[in-house]
Amino acid sequence: MLNKNKKKRITFIDLFAGIGGFRTALNNLNLDCVFSNDYDKYACQTYSSNFGEILCKDIHEIKAEEIPNFDLLCGGFPCQPFSIAGVSKKNSMGLKHGFEDKKQGNLFFELIRIIKHHNPKILFLENVKNLKSHDKGNTWKVIKTELENTGYYVFDKIIDGKYFVPQHRERIYIVCFNKKVYPKITFEFPEYPQKRIYELKQMLSDNVDPKYTLTDNLWTYLKKYKQKNQEKGNGFGFGLINKDKDEYTRTMSARYHKDGSEILISQGDKKNPRRLTPKEAAKLQGFPDTFKIVVSDTQAYRQFGNSVVVPAIQATAAKIIQTIADYENGMARDNKLTLFD
Repeated sequence: MLNKNKKKRITFIDLFAGIGGFRTALNNLNLDCVFSNDYDKYACQTYSSNFGEILCKDIHEIKAEEIPNFDLLCGGFPCQPFSIAGVSKKNSMGLKHGFEDKKQGNLFFELIRIIKHHNPKILFLENVKNLKSHDKGNTWKVIKTELENTGYYVFDKIIDGKYFVPQHRERIYIVCFNKKVYPKITFEFPEYPQKRIYELKQMLSDNVDPKYTLTDNLWTYLKKYKQKNQEKGNGFGFGLINKDKDEYTRTMSARYHKDGSEILISQGDKKNPRRLTPKEAAKLQGFPDTFKIVVSDTQAYRQFGNSVVVPAIQATAAKIIQTIADYENGMARDNKLTLFD
């Protein structure tokens, strides 16, 4: 808790909320969500089933003054325009990517629009690792400069989710503090934990519906596809996991619903590999067992593939809270007002 005397909890808004990865993490820390938004109707179904409310609407159509006051803005703004896979796909189709992607690439500036109106105390954003290197670093330069010019100190770090859950998932975490509220603040991201919240073999089920086992035709196709790419000298192809030998999986993406090839679970020599179940996909992102999955398997895979690693978000948010508390204690020692009055 930020201020033990006043017992005032930090309020936050959840933008590009998806199914609530940020919400799950920040709720665990007793922060109060006062507004949440996403435009995907299926993600909104999952979010509302778990948290009770979300404005399902295009962020372009939301007026900043319609959003209640808050302390912390959080969100994983759409990453497809900047991801390696997304850029490659758009290039192959002759489409624009990055900020030139008019539909998704410029959504960052919708965040800036809301930030400029509300001037929140803290920002906590997440995106793909490739954001920093996209367009030879120019994309990240624009984002960081825009945040700084809007009045924020910007701290960033590439964090790998494999230290929290059994999934290799590198993402950039961006934490910003309002310069006027915290004129001399510094921030260090949390150290990686010594052990994951659970291991791969603990989260994979032994008794799984046969529908998740690959058909003979699909398995044959995936093996031929991998062999073809190996002969070309690249590593494209399926990723096969043995729960008794492997520590973590590849990165789960939103395309997992198509064939599951990036994370296939070995079932021995006598059975074809299988996909993750949606429940296992949820666990791979650190969602609790109580998290409700109310959509089709296809939508569930998309949703978890687009989500964040919950315990990594929670660890970073906890460090934000501690940093603010330490800063306030220093201010109190100097006989200054508490910042969260």
